[in-house]
Amino acid sequence: MDPAGLVVVAVIVIGIALSAIFVLRPTITASKGGKAVAFLALFIFPLAIGAMGVSQHVEQSKTTRFCLSCHVMEPYGASMMVDDRALIPAVHYQNHQVPPDKACFTCHTDYTMFGDAAAKMRGLRHVWVNYVTGPPEKIELYTPYNNRECLHCHEGARSFEEGVVHTLEEETLPAIRANKLSCLSAGCHEGGHSVSTLPAATRWEKAE
Repeated sequence: MDPAGLVVVAVIVIGIALSAIFVLRPTITASKGGKAVAFLALFIFPLAIGAMGVSQHVEQSKTTRFCLSCHVMEPYGASMMVDDRALIPAVHYQNHQVPPDKACFTCHTDYTMFGDAAAKMRGLRHVWVNYVTGPPEKIELYTPYNNRECLHCHEGARSFEEGVVHTLEEETLPAIRANKLSCLSAGCHEGGHSVSTLPAATRWEKAE
């Protein structure tokens, strides 16, 4: 268990111990000191435990492992291991252009529970769909992928700023930055995860 998890467990144990004292010896609350400790045990500690639990879950839910724990997401995880130097998810994941342990979150932060209010609602919708209504036959983004997510990392990079295709026409880079020309346009970085082609794809095996 990581240190943050140990802290949460320790606070829970202390909270339970204090609560047990007041259950077994309720007369302690007769004094001012007893009332203060009771307030701490029965109000402050539960709030602290809840806050730390949420914080721990938020961090855990950013991990690649968490994102791929849903069965419907398994093909998208598999696409990151395809032996194809042109497939964007594979190139970014295998070359550590995104943190491998937070690959999904890094590229899809606007679709998670921990971005702005709209993103939080979409994240909650993911939970509802996965556990209640069931996922749709075809998984699609709610809105077209925004270049902003690519520019978080690539803006200012020499390979981006001086790329042959990017500089071939003067209006290309401004159009990309303004999200008027999608990075996933035909002839650019099209395809996304390309899950429909996975059965015939060769898997990249990481050297041990």
